[in-house]
Amino acid sequence: EKPMALSAAFVLAAAAPLAKHAAAFHPSHLSLRNFPEIDFFSKPTSALRFPLLNAAASDADDHDTDAATDATSDRVAFACLLADAARRAIMPRFRRPVKVELKAEGGRSPAQSLSPVTAADREAERTMRDLIEDRYPSDGIYGEEYGAVRTNAEYVWVLDPIDGTRSFMGGKPTFGTLIACLRNGAPQIGIIDHPALDERWVGVTGMTTTLNGSNVSVRAGGPSTLSDAVVCATSPDMFRPGEEFDKFKSVRDRCRSALYGCDCYGYALVASGFGADAVVEADLGLYDYCAVVPVVEGAGGMITDWEGRRLTLSNHESSQGRVVACSNGDLHEEMMAILGPP
Repeated sequence: EKPMALSAAFVLAAAAPLAKHAAAFHPSHLSLRNFPEIDFFSKPTSALRFPLLNAAASDADDHDTDAATDATSDRVAFACLLADAARRAIMPRFRRPVKVELKAEGGRSPAQSLSPVTAADREAERTMRDLIEDRYPSDGIYGEEYGAVRTNAEYVWVLDPIDGTRSFMGGKPTFGTLIACLRNGAPQIGIIDHPALDERWVGVTGMTTTLNGSNVSVRAGGPSTLSDAVVCATSPDMFRPGEEFDKFKSVRDRCRSALYGCDCYGYALVASGFGADAVVEADLGLYDYCAVVPVVEGAGGMITDWEGRRLTLSNHESSQGRVVACSNGDLHEEMMAILGPP
């Protein structure tokens, strides 16, 4: 089924309410050279940036459908505003001396029971939360640094201000900001933003994923077997000793190459067909994976927990933060045979 597209007028209408959040907003920032395709802003670090949305006419008459689509359009634009705001909080501190604190996280693997946090993490999340509370006061928020409110709301924002704080601390540019908007508990909008690399992936349910405004997809004709696949994981230490680590080791030993230290960048690489074919991880928080779901799926990939279930708010506890993302169904099936229940 061909992903839906949003019309130019539709996106303009969504952007209009956001003007009050940004003094830089002005109609002159709009590029209409490829109308009806729109590239809202040319540089996310200097002005608001919205993804390129391919235009198509819609003949839908149903009022409820139109209202739901309007709400999605509005939130896609707003999610990009949040990513820009996070960049402004994070980048002045990157590769500068930064104070690091350790926070205890119960229920995590031994290697991840103490997690680092910096002023950049906290300021970025606080900034995003303040914007959400102002624009969508009835929406829920679930953030890594400041907890959860109104998680039973129709729309819930899930925020990881810096996914890969250790990379950020070490000056490694693969850390990212993860922003998801859930509707009725399921990820509907996802942004993987890499401020230091000036790369932004935007995924929306039913639409093609974009990287800096251009459509991307998983590797066409990519490997369908683990023996030919490049598999990413943030660290082998994220897998608990015993059955969980043994299953990961089985995947690692069968794949062509294992790539560590990617943080959320691994999912973006799979979604873009840049050479990585799969990601397998465990011990993730809800904020670590919700945003990557629409990005991977909108690029033609598959992403589930280790039992093949969809990744949602309601099944987070049962999924235990175990995630597998693949570029195609055959590879996913082989990995599930290893990772799934006996």
